[in-house]
Amino acid sequence: MDASASALSVRDVTKTFHTPEGGLVHALDSVSLDIAEGSFMVLLGPSGCGKTTLLRCIAGLESPDSGQIALRGQRIDDMPVWRRRVNTVFQSYALFPHMTVAQNIAFGLQMDKVPGDIIKVKVEESLDMVHLSGLGSRKPSQLSGGQQQRVALARALAKEPEVLLLDEPLSALDLKLRRGMQSELKRLQRETSITFVLVTHDQDEAMAMGDQVAVFNAGRIVQVGEPREVYLRPRSRFVADFIGEANVLTGVLDTFGLVVESLGLVPRDRLIADTDAASGRVHVAVRPENVSLQIDPVGTAKVTDVSYVGGDMRVEALASAVSIVSRVPSQGVQPPRIGDRVSISFAEGSLTVVAD
Repeated sequence: MDASASALSVRDVTKTFHTPEGGLVHALDSVSLDIAEGSFMVLLGPSGCGKTTLLRCIAGLESPDSGQIALRGQRIDDMPVWRRRVNTVFQSYALFPHMTVAQNIAFGLQMDKVPGDIIKVKVEESLDMVHLSGLGSRKPSQLSGGQQQRVALARALAKEPEVLLLDEPLSALDLKLRRGMQSELKRLQRETSITFVLVTHDQDEAMAMGDQVAVFNAGRIVQVGEPREVYLRPRSRFVADFIGEANVLTGVLDTFGLVVESLGLVPRDRLIADTDAASGRVHVAVRPENVSLQIDPVGTAKVTDVSYVGGDMRVEALASAVSIVSRVPSQGVQPPRIGDRVSISFAEGSLTVVAD
């Protein structure tokens, strides 16, 4: 993506922290990222990978050691927080408990010296946007967790930021409420056309919400792409293992296919087409839903575990030292049982070569 066409452009940002023991932690290691105007970008990764540090650098709550951050082409990493056209919604909501909902939403506008009549209109518009009309006179303590989260969103959106930063805003909610708020966030992003940047460690949340997902590991971005692309075509073993569940196999790849110990030859057409240039000893990843297990008295593998996981059955089989996981429908198909011998096959175009 051309940086000049981005809402937000991060270039070679590095951030190091000193530990109490006198050591150094490289939270961000020369990170670069372009975020498209009006898109929903998700920063995904395990705890301590650098995603929140990058968000705080964009917000102005941390200062990069080096590198640049630009908003619509204007450098902001050297700007004070109050001059940046970004707003942040925190995990803790950070609502003022002594203020009403309306007063919480109005606070930032008052600090910007927006006229009172305009503030009143913006507060009502913001409440309506998050479906809280009529609750402006309540205190935060009189609201549910989901309603408090909506107030925090309304407060951030009332200032009409160019970019809205969301720091794991749904992690304190229960599963059902979290899923409802995921839909709300997507709706708000579409309706406002504001660029959203969400930090999360929840892979399902990232897949469900993002237009693009940037996967972090150890202070670096290891892959950026649409959720489907990142899921089906992980570039590395880390991405394959971190997002969902994956079988990672090692074998020798030639013009005929992939030879995996204990599994034999996997035909070349089972691999994604863009692996044509790969050869020799490689690692490949394949998702469980693209693995088929057929009961076969002379099959190369033996079923070691069968688990019910809602709409699917998770079946694990062992072929010598190679463990393979498959997902099969929980209805309409009789899954193998523990102890059954099975043959293993893969869907066409389902295996992709990954870096170690």
